Amino acid sequence: MSKQTRQQVAMAVKAVESKKGEELTILEMDRNSGAFTDYFIVCTGTNPRQIQAIADEIERQLAQDGSRPNSIEGYNQAEWVLLDYVDFVVHIFSERSRKFYDLERLWKSATRLTPADLAKKPAAKKKAEAARAVKARKAPAKRTKARAAVRTSKRRK
Repeated sequence: MSKQTRQQVAMAVKAVESKKGEELTILEMDRNSGAFTDYFIVCTGTNPRQIQAIADEIERQLAQDGSRPNSIEGYNQAEWVLLDYVDFVVHIFSERSRKFYDLERLWKSATRLTPADLAKKPAAKKKAEAARAVKARKAPAKRTKARAAVRTSKRRK
C-alpha cells in the first residue's frame, strides 16, 4: 500500500466531502481477506444527482493528479456508483442500496480509517504487524523444543 495510493484515497475523500457525501467510511482492507484492492471508500448520496456529482468530482480531482478509473459502474442508474482505481475502489450508494448491500459488514475484517489517518505514515502499523508475525513464528519453535526436552528426559528415566 503505497504512499501514492494513500494520497489518492485522501484526494477522493476530499472530493466526497466537498460534494457533501454522507456516512463516509474508509476501509483499509486486510491483506489476508482476499480483497482485490487495498482500500474501499464508501459514502451515501441523498439523490441520483448528488451521487453523480460526487462521482464526477472524484474523477475530476484524481484526473488532475493523472489518475483515471479503470472502470465505472452504475453511473446512469445512480443507485450504486462504483469507481475502480485498482488500488482503491469508491462506492457511492443511495441510502436504500447502502443498507441493502452493507459492505462494512461484508468486509468487517477491514480497518476503519478516518481522513486524518490517511495523512499518518502506516509504518508504525506495519512494524507492529511484522513484530507479531515474528513472535508467532517463534512461539511454535519454542514449544517444539520444550516438548523434545520433555521426551528426552522421559526416555532417560
